[in-house]
Order: sequence, then C-alpha cells, then structure tokens
Amino acid sequence: MSTELLYLSSADIHDLQITPREAREAVIGAFRDNAAGRNVGLPKSVITIDPYSWFISMSSASEGDSLAAVKWVALVPVEATQTRSRINGLICLSDYKTGVPIAVLDGNSITLIRTAAMSAAAAIYLAPETPATIGLIGCGLQAFSHLDAFVDLFPSLRRIYLLSRSVRSAERIATAASEKPLDPIIATDPEALLSECEIVVSMVPGSPGLKPFLDARSLPSSAFASAVDGGKSWRPETFAAFDRLVTDSLEQYTSPLGASGGLVESVKFEDDLVHLASGSSRPRAPMRALFGFQGFGIADLALAGLAIRKARAFGIGATLPR
Repeated sequence: MSTELLYLSSADIHDLQITPREAREAVIGAFRDNAAGRNVGLPKSVITIDPYSWFISMSSASEGDSLAAVKWVALVPVEATQTRSRINGLICLSDYKTGVPIAVLDGNSITLIRTAAMSAAAAIYLAPETPATIGLIGCGLQAFSHLDAFVDLFPSLRRIYLLSRSVRSAERIATAASEKPLDPIIATDPEALLSECEIVVSMVPGSPGLKPFLDARSLPSSAFASAVDGGKSWRPETFAAFDRLVTDSLEQYTSPLGASGGLVESVKFEDDLVHLASGSSRPRAPMRALFGFQGFGIADLALAGLAIRKARAFGIGATLPR
C-alpha cells in the first residue's frame, strides 16, 4: 500500500502547461466513455448555507483509467474588502482497484481548465464552423481560460467583445486578447454585443439582486452560447429563441438556471454532451444553440487524471506522507 500522496498546488498545475487541445480531448474522451458506460459521475451533493453559499461534492470513477475522484467545493460570496476567492476547491484521487488515495490537487485550477474545455467541447458540435467573433460576458479568471480555449479551437476568430462590471477586468482580458492576436472591443451594451457575436460565453456570478439581462433574440441566426453561469444571466422568456438547448448531462440537469438559482421550468434541455460526444448526433446549421451546464464530475476526473500523468512524467508536485 502506498504511504505517499502527490500534491499539486495551483502553481504546479500551471507548470504542467496543459494545452487547450489536451484539455478538450480529455473532456470529450470522458463524455464519450460515459456514453459507453465506461465511467460514472454522480449528481452533485449540496449543502446550502444560504441562497448564495454552498458546499458541493462531486464524485466520479473510471475503471478504464483506474481512477476515482471527489471534488469538494465551497462557494461563498466575497465582500469588497476581502481578497479571498469566491470559489475554493480540492480534488482527491484514489486508485480505482485498491481504493488507495494517490493524489490531492488544487480544485480551482483544474476547474478553470475543465470548464473552458467543456465549453469548447460543446462548441465543436454546436457552434458555427468558422466564427470570426466571440463575446465574453464577465471578465474574471474564467474569461482567460475561455479565451485560450476558443482561440485554440477556432483560428478563424478575429474580434472579441468584452462586457464586465469592472472596466479594469475587461482591460486585462483585452490585453491578453491583443496578444493572440484578436481585436478587442470593450462593450457597454449587452444587446449590441450579442448582435455582433457568433460565440458568446456568459460567466456572470450569482449574487443578491441579480437580474437577467441577456436576450437570446439579439443573437445572430447562427450562434453558440455557452452559459457557464447555468443560464442565470439570460432572460428566461427568451430561451425559446434558441433552436437547441443542450446541457452536459440530462440525467442530472433538466432546465437552465434562473437568477435565483432555481430551475427555469418553462423550458427543458433536449440533448446533452454525453450524447453529442458519442458521435450519434450532428445538429443542423445554421442555428442558435445554448450549452447550459453546472459541471459534471467526469470532466474533473478527466482533467485531474491528465494532470497527474503529466506531473509524474515531468517530476512536478510535492510528495506528502499520509
């Protein structure tokens, strides 16, 4: 039995230099395996502290990869005077056959990579083939990872529109986008942004008093929207303007989220990434498509497995006694 654990900090995971392509292929492989019954991911288990604070656990396992994982995440609002992250998580990996714990990873870093990889994976099946414009709504850390993921996936991108409550945050993304190189435009009007963008990623954090402000009817007739926020920033009455409503797992999620965190019961997801990745569905274009998701543990398992393989190959990380 092993008496040691591999620990990968946020800095370690950065040093692994996981590419957007590696992350995307790992996620697609995990969803393809799930469709074939080769891995399992359980629904989230949630402890609610208040309407905007949760402790969440996500469990998954893959016999083929000989790994099992649990991600433990806390989401707690941050006051203006605080510097801590709103989201804090860890991932614990165990050997599938022996049950022996083998690694602990910083969950925040893996989640950033995983989430952008899921958006990009869905875009393969749902987005226009050669988009020139992308819009990021919310310019926090997820915006950086989504910028990298979509520039890698779509070399055709030429312009990026940025909308954020913080001009400084938008300017940071604009600087990064200029180096890709994309032509960055900092927007102030959400409807004008939507009307210009073939790809939109909404990453608006839930907060007291949040009012949905995105109107799907403003999108071009051929457009892809990835709702990293679950759909909270989109006006519920406009979901009908999407030709396709897709999530990561229909077994776990039935509808987009409203601003309060509850389900929007007036619409239902009709397909999921599990099905799309299986290769049995190819949607027709042009269309407006929404990928609304809240996270599926098999994607975290896939990225954590990729991380420890690279860490072992390059000698990255700390070895800790149990």
